[in-house]
Amino acid sequence: MSHTLNHNSTVIITGASSGIGLGLAQAYLARGYNVVGNARSAQRLVAAAETLGHSERFLGVEGDIADPATATQLVERAIDRFGQVDVLVNNAGFFLPKAFIDYSPEELESLLQTNLKGVVYASQAAARHMIERRRGHIINISASVALQPNLAVPAALPVLIKGGVNQMTRALALELSPFNIQVNAVAPGIIDTPMHDPAHRAFLDGLQPAGRVGRIEEIADAVLYLSGAGFTTGVVLPVDGGMSSGKW
Repeated sequence: MSHTLNHNSTVIITGASSGIGLGLAQAYLARGYNVVGNARSAQRLVAAAETLGHSERFLGVEGDIADPATATQLVERAIDRFGQVDVLVNNAGFFLPKAFIDYSPEELESLLQTNLKGVVYASQAAARHMIERRRGHIINISASVALQPNLAVPAALPVLIKGGVNQMTRALALELSPFNIQVNAVAPGIIDTPMHDPAHRAFLDGLQPAGRVGRIEEIADAVLYLSGAGFTTGVVLPVDGGMSSGKW
């Protein structure tokens, strides 16, 4: 393994090919990290690498994160290429707002696969490695609406799953503290990403007390802070323009 690098920190980012995940990859690369990015399709990872300037510090690993074999491979490939894993960002996920009675069994299964199982398997694989090293950070991307449900955004199933991820974040922070591993979450409000229709922008801006949607860079700033925070663990940090602060 003569190609192994040990002088840089390494981060694994799931769902790294677009939106917040791609923005996180850019931010970590700019900070000098090695980035191992996961997405379902090789084509999307090739496009992401192009956007990121084909950095030698970016390694794309395709696979469905809901498959435990993908999580294991992510950690193994990261160690083989860069020597260790310092940070895991569980970013892969999707948001599906709709009336509770209209969710189909297929939609529930899909939400459970990506938003729940993907977080569990990736965290298990990373934690095994981090426990051996007695250091590391796990950061979950949650959702503001899981902290404060909103009648204007009916999303009971995403709230159910992301709310569970928030509680797991706190439980895992306690469990892994003896190994010097910090576990935190960032709970974005509505962020300006390609998944939002520009025609809905005025409505989306109005959902935050701040009167605007958030920027991907603002999520990246919070995640980078938690990546270096040695005495902050078990925290769910809202980055939502006040959306989860209460009724307004």
